[in-house]
Amino acid sequence: MALPAPRICCLDLDTFFVSVERIFDPSLIGKPVVVGGLPGQRGVVTAASYEVRALGVRSGMSLTQAFELAPHAVYLPTRHGVYDEYAARVRAIASDYTPVMQVASIDEMFLDFSGCENLYRRPSDADADATIARVVSELREQIRTRTGLPASAGIATSRSVAKVASGLAKPNGSVLVRAGSEAALLAGLPVRKFPGIGPVAEQKLRALGLHTLGDVASADPKLLRRVFGAWASSIQRGCLGQGAHELGRERPAFQEYDPEGAAIGSISNERTFRRDVRDPARLDALLCSLCERVCFRARKRGVTARTVTLKLRYADFQTLTRSRSVRPTASARELYPIVRGMFARARQRSLPIRLLGIALSRLGADDRQLQLFGDDRALCTAVDDIRERYGYASIALALASAHERARR
Repeated sequence: MALPAPRICCLDLDTFFVSVERIFDPSLIGKPVVVGGLPGQRGVVTAASYEVRALGVRSGMSLTQAFELAPHAVYLPTRHGVYDEYAARVRAIASDYTPVMQVASIDEMFLDFSGCENLYRRPSDADADATIARVVSELREQIRTRTGLPASAGIATSRSVAKVASGLAKPNGSVLVRAGSEAALLAGLPVRKFPGIGPVAEQKLRALGLHTLGDVASADPKLLRRVFGAWASSIQRGCLGQGAHELGRERPAFQEYDPEGAAIGSISNERTFRRDVRDPARLDALLCSLCERVCFRARKRGVTARTVTLKLRYADFQTLTRSRSVRPTASARELYPIVRGMFARARQRSLPIRLLGIALSRLGADDRQLQLFGDDRALCTAVDDIRERYGYASIALALASAHERARR
């Protein structure tokens, strides 16, 4: 007997921050609203209502630029701690519908309804797809009734197509993509509609005459490698609707592309602070957290690094980079003291810090000889096993853990 098709739902809370603000102030409904700060403040747009998006305002845009495009919009500062509470309430509601949930961000999650057809089937349902579509609509209605928040949902056989479908469902709707119809749905869409294709890749694709996802799906793989490198085959399969459907505990935002054995290029992670930071303890904790992340990714590839690079950006946007050769390593315990020393020497100004980043380069196969004393590869393996089972954030070095607690 054939197995039922995977049924992945991408649930997206529409203009989440704006929607929460409208709960507190219903007079904002229907008005152009920007959440992120007040005109004249330094910062970026956290969320923009559909009314103000029509004027060209987008999330991530500077407040100055947003004000130039929409001077008559309502500008609101963010409410720290309030949004998390609403997001948690939505997650609690969603968890009652399926045991497998993957949180992608504060306003987006993936739910796995695969095999749930028999659990929810009603005699009035035309087929299994109709059952899942009805249940997801009921879930959206429960969220609206119990929290006041609108949500859109895309249902498909893979995460990437479900993500695309949720975008097509906006605002406050549902789109189900039946198994076998994925390629047809995607074919006519602009390339930017596919997760992972950003503005730079879009420009490169357009230069090659590839404007739609159907163009990408039928393109010569060699051509795509010029744009996406090692990602090319994965992107092309995704444009055919053949993406992965398995969900784990890891947030997609933390699932960097790290093919096993890949020693080309570098491995890097960086963090931009919402507010500039002076506190040495917080800066130390962030450095430790970044060391853990890049080393975890190096071990995932099965490589070590011979060069570490520190990136530091001050509040006035002056940016410094410092590099140092190290003995081949993929251990945060080895790397962190080195990075901490680099940071101490590089920071010559009293201004607060806006951004920190760490990159590993000169990568090579992990062919180090096991040392009798002082080798922590067994510890790293145990830590990686725990993360594989319980999620990346389930364990961390003490300083990194302190940073994560400070972020919550």
